[in-house]
Amino acid sequence: MALNVDACAAQHQGDRKEQQDRVAIYAHPKRHGVLLAVLADGMGGHTGGALAAEQVVYTAKSNLEHFAPADEPAEVLLENSMREAHTMIRASRFMNEKEPHSTAVLLLVQPDRVIWGHCGDSRLYRFRGGQFLARSVDHSYVEFLVETGRITAEQALTHSKRNVLLSCLGGKDEPKVTVENTSELRGGDAYVLCSDGLWAYFDDEEFSRIVAENSARDACEILIDKARRRAGGGGDNLSLAIVKFVEVAPPAKPKPPAGFVRRPR
Repeated sequence: MALNVDACAAQHQGDRKEQQDRVAIYAHPKRHGVLLAVLADGMGGHTGGALAAEQVVYTAKSNLEHFAPADEPAEVLLENSMREAHTMIRASRFMNEKEPHSTAVLLLVQPDRVIWGHCGDSRLYRFRGGQFLARSVDHSYVEFLVETGRITAEQALTHSKRNVLLSCLGGKDEPKVTVENTSELRGGDAYVLCSDGLWAYFDDEEFSRIVAENSARDACEILIDKARRRAGGGGDNLSLAIVKFVEVAPPAKPKPPAGFVRRPR
């Protein structure tokens, strides 16, 4: 069966004075079936974080427009987008005297496969048929503690250092960039990119159920509404992009008119 893409990007300022997240979904201007979802969570004081996140989205969009799948591996597109954004964010420090930083998570869809990459603690979740399959591993201190068995995943949610990142774009050190991919693409697959202002309020089971039972647009609205209520007036900026693959039956062949008889050859 053929696959249709159901996609939506959404965000909310939360209870912060400024929206420093950026999220977008872009179709390739020339290549049918190629699209890029990108999300960035900016940090760095008034306007600094917003400028850093904007740089991530701008760089990814520009690289997509010049992306030629036959000549450039998709992995290179994603990694270069994040590393180039890092360089530009670093350069902006000398122009605006701020300390801008940003996370990044990108999802590139091609007709035969999906590939994603990230830096920081903005996440990509992968679901299939209402079941959680996997998520990206945060470049954060608490994720390191979880991976080394020092704390549990539940303890990480309330840990005093849960916002400490081990890598991001715009920092002094070269960023850690993780790129992963799958060659398998099926109806019922769904991918969610989201900032920590959203994922902090959901476990994998509830997250997958909401995404599976609703269109991408409705799921975005439901997830934002629940996150806002659960934040209790202290919520961060929150952003997400949902990309779902829906099976569609091929169009039925027209029936011959009544009384039509095919002549034997």
